[in-house]
Amino acid sequence: MKYSKRQFAAILVAAALFATGAAQAQNALDHILKAKVIKIAVPTDYPPYGSVDKTMTPQGLDIEMAQLIASKLGTKVDLVPVTSANRIPYLQTRKADLVISTLGKNAEREKVIDFSAAYAPFFQAVYASKKLDIKSFADMGGKSVAVTRGAMEDQELAKVAPANVDFKRFEDNNATIAAFVAGQTQTLATSAAVAGDMMQKNPQLGAEYKLLLKDSPCFIGIAKGEDALKTKVNEIIANAKKDGTLDAMAKKWLGRPAGDLPV
Repeated sequence: MKYSKRQFAAILVAAALFATGAAQAQNALDHILKAKVIKIAVPTDYPPYGSVDKTMTPQGLDIEMAQLIASKLGTKVDLVPVTSANRIPYLQTRKADLVISTLGKNAEREKVIDFSAAYAPFFQAVYASKKLDIKSFADMGGKSVAVTRGAMEDQELAKVAPANVDFKRFEDNNATIAAFVAGQTQTLATSAAVAGDMMQKNPQLGAEYKLLLKDSPCFIGIAKGEDALKTKVNEIIANAKKDGTLDAMAKKWLGRPAGDLPV
């Protein structure tokens, strides 16, 4: 097959771009170690996993995990605030090298990103006032629920909720909690950690656990093809599990040890 000079030049450019892209896709760990900086996407609206203190400094279990990984890699950490909706796109577009943001693992997500071993416990549930009689998902029929758009609890509740549940979806967890506290919805679907924080701050609501949605440990999100980075992250997690660091972090932020976590 013959090509004109212009066509041949275009082919060479395309081949070069492909090779460059492939090399970048496979060398994230090398780039991180060379730059001495790792960009990690974290939550800042999801205590106790990630929030900011009075000085606007990020804090929480996910923040500590990000700092641990950076420390073990011998790099600085660039914390990149994300929401449930944009955390995976940030990883895919290389705005972040890792996502440590209460990320649950499921088949759909595994199609687009890779996951580390689990590093922390996490589960989602439905909460409501003690006065509201909810013993099954059928009992949620006709009731409103506050949920964060795109979050695991949004996806899981949609699978089991009756068709006439009134979903009120919000863009971040602060807005979701605020809506429930303000009485804009009758129920709330969120993590046990977030609900615990909300109930402690608002005892007048008389809110309580109602239904379990999913027991879903937290995993670290890694871009597809970054096998070297994934191996290194798993090594750090395994060592932290062995020396008790993961248990200590979970106890500090969640009130209970990490316990047995999937690898």
